[in-house]
Amino acid sequence: MMHSANTRTTIALPTVLLAATDRAVTDGKAKSRNELITRAIQRELALIRRTEVDVDLLQMAEDDEYQAEVLQMEAEFAVAQWEALQTIETEA
Repeated sequence: MMHSANTRTTIALPTVLLAATDRAVTDGKAKSRNELITRAIQRELALIRRTEVDVDLLQMAEDDEYQAEVLQMEAEFAVAQWEALQTIETEA
């Protein structure tokens, strides 16, 4: 978890959500409202980042120019990969 300076802010939460947050703190599932809300935001931001990466990967999979570059790199490394495999097998 990243540790950085905190900035105090005010947010408006639905009453039901705040009550559930308080229950989680009371039940010992979180140290404080702040800790629970911070963890929830961190998880949501991580999900957003993963979704962005997934979109990028899908675009790469559909990009003919990128796919051609990948195939070229694979061909260029094929001999080195084969030699490495042979070395590993002879050492085993």
